[in-house]
Amino acid sequence: MATKIKNSINAAIIGATGYAGEELLRILVRHPNVKIKHLVAKIEKSCPINEIFPWLTNILSMDCNHEIDADKISKDCDVIFLALPHRVSQQVTPSFVRQGKRVVDFSADYRIKDVSEYQKWYGVEHSSKDLIKDSVYGLCELYRDKIKTAQLVANPGCYPTGAILGCAAFLKKGLVEPEVIVDAKSGASGAGRTLSVNLLFSEVDENFRAYKVCNHQHMPEITQEMSILAGTKVNLSFIPHLLPVHRGILSTMYLRLKKNMSVFEAVDVCKKFYANEPFVRVRQADVYPELKDVAHSNFCDIGIKVHEGLLIVITAIDNLVKGAAGQAVQNCNIMFGLDETAGLLP
Repeated sequence: MATKIKNSINAAIIGATGYAGEELLRILVRHPNVKIKHLVAKIEKSCPINEIFPWLTNILSMDCNHEIDADKISKDCDVIFLALPHRVSQQVTPSFVRQGKRVVDFSADYRIKDVSEYQKWYGVEHSSKDLIKDSVYGLCELYRDKIKTAQLVANPGCYPTGAILGCAAFLKKGLVEPEVIVDAKSGASGAGRTLSVNLLFSEVDENFRAYKVCNHQHMPEITQEMSILAGTKVNLSFIPHLLPVHRGILSTMYLRLKKNMSVFEAVDVCKKFYANEPFVRVRQADVYPELKDVAHSNFCDIGIKVHEGLLIVITAIDNLVKGAAGQAVQNCNIMFGLDETAGLLP
């Protein structure tokens, strides 16, 4: 699909009341080139969106519908943001693709190219696997040219975004062995707005725990993209943790250098790799990012350490912005030929 440059883009958000959907609303209501035309969510009955989110009072008063009218939405909109759970999005996406709409999907349903791997990790038969081959993985810094002409963009997961961006330069240039340890810590919003005992305030507050150790559903996504960068299969160990904070992901990656280099050389490699990227900020040697540095922003901040042949890369992102809604808007900006930073900078 050719890139269409438009000054005004009509958008729909399906799944508007989840954490990622709400964050997308925060971005799009101030976006200079996007007008929200339709909102849909899993609610009992349609109602004004500012009744669900009072912060939208005097900002956006349109109804949020409880049912998807694909024909009406397709008629009115240029782009559809699907902020839906994994396994659900694949049931909705085909109707918009068939009508020629451009779709940014937040779920994992079109990220993993090997359908059997998707079905293994997500436990369901994929109902629209024919769309997977044409979907584009929406990590803007790596796939910008493909995103420009994509009809269906698979918005990356939050953990994969921080991990892949941190390792990409070194894997691509063949400077490290194809074995990566990712030790990542996420705020509680990463699990979505779902009811779970493990996510209750009294369980999360003043606590810190690992979960799904080397068994997290983001593993095949991270492995896929790191292996593409390395040109060979990457062996991944992924250990996610739950932090007692609302938002943010701090990831620490451990990679073995093939040849020793100084931290200054490693920083230079990373800075050159991301020299023209508006949302990747590489710190000086031995300076490391913190969650507060990127909160409520679309930035990925990177810090680097070299210790006895071990390359240690630390990244910080906001899981709801660069890890979800912000990256989705960045993808949309690219798809429609807009300034890539539109709506995403203060």
